[in-house]
Amino acid sequence: MNSLLARAVLNLAGFLVAGSLLMLLLVESGTAEFVITVITLGLGIALGAVAIVLIRRSRRFMPHKEDQ
Repeated sequence: MNSLLARAVLNLAGFLVAGSLLMLLLVESGTAEFVITVITLGLGIALGAVAIVLIRRSRRFMPHKEDQ
C-alpha cells in the first residue's frame, strides 16, 4: 500500500474516532444511535491500527536517502 494512501486512511480513521467520541457525549445509551456510534468508534480504531501497521511496514522496506 502506498504510504500516501495509508496516511489518508489514517486521517479518515482520526476523523471517525473524533466524531464518534464527540457523539458519545450527545446520544443516550441504549438507543440505536448509540450502537451506531460505538460501531463507528470501533471501525475508526481498527482502521487506524491497520494504517499504522502498513505505514511502519512500508518504512521498514524503504531504504533511507543516506544509504543510497
